[in-house]
Amino acid sequence: MDHSLLMAILLLSPLVGFLINGIRYKNPTANLSGGIATAAVAISFISSLILVADLIGMPAEARKIHVSFFQWMAVDSFKINAAFYIDQISAIMILVITGVGSLIHLFSIGYMHHDKGVTKYFAYLNLFVFNMLILVLGDSLLTMFVGWEGVGLCSYLLIGFWFSDKEKAAAGMKAFITNRVGDAAFLLGMFVLFATFGTLNIQEMNALAPTTAEASWLGAITLGTLFLFIGATGKSAQIPLYVWLPDAMAGPTPVSALIHAATMVTAGVYMIVRLNPLFIVAPNTMMVIAIIGALTAVFAASIGITQWDIKKVLAYSTVSQLGYMFLAVGVGAFGAGMFHLMTHAFFKALMFLGSGSVIHAMHEEQDIRKMGGLKKYMPITHMTFFFGWVAIIGIPPFAGFFSKDEILWMSFHSPLGSPALWVLGAIGAAMTAFYMTRLMCLTFWGKSRVPKSVHPHESPTLMTIPLIVLGILSVVGGWVGIPEVIGHSLGDIPNLLEHWLHPVIKPIPNLTEAEHSMEWMLMGVSVSLATISAFIAYHFYVKSPETPEKIANSIKPLYNLISKKYLVDELYFGTIINPLINGSKRLWMFIDVNFIDKITYVISDLVRGGGGVVRALQTGNLQQYAMLIGIGIVIALSIIIMR
Repeated sequence: MDHSLLMAILLLSPLVGFLINGIRYKNPTANLSGGIATAAVAISFISSLILVADLIGMPAEARKIHVSFFQWMAVDSFKINAAFYIDQISAIMILVITGVGSLIHLFSIGYMHHDKGVTKYFAYLNLFVFNMLILVLGDSLLTMFVGWEGVGLCSYLLIGFWFSDKEKAAAGMKAFITNRVGDAAFLLGMFVLFATFGTLNIQEMNALAPTTAEASWLGAITLGTLFLFIGATGKSAQIPLYVWLPDAMAGPTPVSALIHAATMVTAGVYMIVRLNPLFIVAPNTMMVIAIIGALTAVFAASIGITQWDIKKVLAYSTVSQLGYMFLAVGVGAFGAGMFHLMTHAFFKALMFLGSGSVIHAMHEEQDIRKMGGLKKYMPITHMTFFFGWVAIIGIPPFAGFFSKDEILWMSFHSPLGSPALWVLGAIGAAMTAFYMTRLMCLTFWGKSRVPKSVHPHESPTLMTIPLIVLGILSVVGGWVGIPEVIGHSLGDIPNLLEHWLHPVIKPIPNLTEAEHSMEWMLMGVSVSLATISAFIAYHFYVKSPETPEKIANSIKPLYNLISKKYLVDELYFGTIINPLINGSKRLWMFIDVNFIDKITYVISDLVRGGGGVVRALQTGNLQQYAMLIGIGIVIALSIIIMR
């Protein structure tokens, strides 16, 4: 089939679903609306499979499908086409977006069945998928930015979907404004790179990237990539712009699975991998990315230990896992970053949907202190959630083990990494194992704390099928990227993902051959830390449930600080937001009310008064007009005579 047609179907199918559900907004029916929306994304998924299959059949060095539909804008030599392309990097993204997206749409039919705004909800979901595809397929930074802004808008609409609740509406606004801060930096990055290369076409910029590293912090590529990374910290929730994502849990749970686990929040990671030839020659930028990623991984994981809302635990887990992806790309392991992006999409989407299944069964209850023992009531949800749990804590042979181990190893072995980054990554991994085991224990295991008025039950088939599929992917999804050291010991199993990405990923400069003994040792340490941490959490929350409270009381000031999210929101309000609001009010009073308004009042009064004088002369009385004409003639003659 023609690639242009397939690309058009891939892109436009979700847009058509959005338009159909948008037009029939006043006739909400969950099954029909959800069926239309799910079919739209499923059609895109089928198109993606066909395109990727064609890509696989091409020679490794020439794997690219490029389609240009029309010229979008042309100003002198600056020309941008509505053009899109698929290569090894974007192929992974479109399969994740449309494949996982289809499952989340299917789950939503059961989850949102009784919501009055269900048609609008599915319209927003389809619009989001459309914009996400624009983001990952666009062949220029400007086209990418259209999708970048589009998913930001859809995120705002979906987070604040239940906008009649002020808290949920505020969460949507917080996400929107925080992302605008990062987006401003993204624009600056585009300006700098365009001034440097004279183009915004991604392939052209990558081809024009210098071969030697840029040492100066003020170099054009360093500044441009730094600005782009700041944009990524907004979209992908890294320090300091991560604060919007935990609050984004105010939206419907499937929204969290789609936007805040599998797709939108990975946009920043994808952008860096897409521009890897530029980033690899900006070592200062890479160092910043690696440090921010490692700190975010540990910082968010520590907060996750103290949260009681099931979705908030997963939210901070997402922030932490995104930190690992940035740690990977920061040390030059772009392939490992994409690998973890893919596996994380599987197990985190699974866990968010699993939490939605629990919330549905618990009559909208989200406090894990009111759960426990749900294993016997929800066997399918429990088993699939179990797969997600062992995947995220990094237990072999589940998906998360392979990708996380690759990140930890490269953070130690890469010339752009360091032992300190490995230590931070290992600490974050141990924390992840603890808080995710804590979540499993308090939700599914141990003694039931479910209120007597609540009768938990397994979710309907429409909701459990996506859980089962994602559960399987959480088990086998990492097998495409088995590290060389493990593959060699298992009979020379190749690292398929590494071979797939090799032609489009720049190698790390000065990377030496690895010592397998060191890699095995570090792998054993990280797995051991995760296992011990998980065992401690199980002991605390199942065998000795009174122990955590005793420990919390013994370190109460520190525990309270962490449970209050290190008071970062309060810090932002106290130092930035409230001073900005108060300053704006003062400027409004001084400039607008006391200056501009008063000037306009004076001018309007003068005009009105002058108009009144002129109006008084226009009486319509002919005798008065004749008298005034006579007076005028006398005055004129007097002046002439006097001269």
